[in-house]
Amino acid sequence: MKVILEVIIFTILVLGYAPFAIYVHRKLLGWMQGRVGPNRAGPYGLLQTIADTLKVLQKEEIIPANADTALFRIAPIIAFAPAFIVFAVIPFAPSLTFADLGVGLLFYVAVASISTIGVIAGGYASNNKWSLIGAMRAAAQMISYEIPLVLAALGVVLLAGSLNLNTIVEAQSRSVWFVIPQILGFVIFLIAAIAELNRTPFDLTEAESELVAGYQTEYSGVRFAFFMLAEYVYLLAMGGLIATLYFGGWLPPHPALAFIPGIVWFLLKALIFAFLPFWLQATFPRARVDQLMTFAWKWLIPLAMVNLVLTAMAKAWI
Repeated sequence: MKVILEVIIFTILVLGYAPFAIYVHRKLLGWMQGRVGPNRAGPYGLLQTIADTLKVLQKEEIIPANADTALFRIAPIIAFAPAFIVFAVIPFAPSLTFADLGVGLLFYVAVASISTIGVIAGGYASNNKWSLIGAMRAAAQMISYEIPLVLAALGVVLLAGSLNLNTIVEAQSRSVWFVIPQILGFVIFLIAAIAELNRTPFDLTEAESELVAGYQTEYSGVRFAFFMLAEYVYLLAMGGLIATLYFGGWLPPHPALAFIPGIVWFLLKALIFAFLPFWLQATFPRARVDQLMTFAWKWLIPLAMVNLVLTAMAKAWI
């Protein structure tokens, strides 16, 4: 009963984070681009995201006549569910982990990869050539950038000697945060994570000028909202993973600050990396698809392998 209650509370908190993240996203872009941003619905536009949510919930759900109805309906759920499941292995505090798995990092990567199936299913089931092209482009991007992401994370695994995320955090308490010895791996991981999350400058899965709206073209109402919600929830999950692997998770930056609860430090670090892509969106233009794939296969993957070899050599010598 306690576990069920904790899961319900956590789900409510994460769902509450999404509207807040969307509001901050809009306000930040408005500030950086010299615009006002939401300022009508509620004080400072705080209710704008809620208004948009109610609007989406009221929209009619349209399914194309020749679509694969069953697959069309379930695809957004396949893309959305993993965004919640991955939180199960992320340690929020020393004694606050839903599932302390020995292969926690492997579990995260494996479950997160399921979202690719939902994207492909949505584009294929729509019976729309543009949707299918968008789904294939999205799948190629997500699969390509998963490779350098995992290779970069393996450097942390070598240093900690474990795939358990709690053990990785504890290993950093005995030395330094892994971002210092793994600075190259961190940069590779961060870039790959942004591409994996389809954020600017790698948001080619929804390149409106080229693909209408990519694999989401035929979706409307609640099912369209599921795809969008998954992106924002994944931002928090990936921010939490980055904080765990490279920035000590719940550990304070200095022992003198240990009186502050570990979950506060964890959430602070996770939110910083969850909101970083918003800043990048206002800064960088969108890359071309050929540049996107070339960067992954000719630069990030070789650099990730170099980082892995150097880490292994350093680990053997020390």
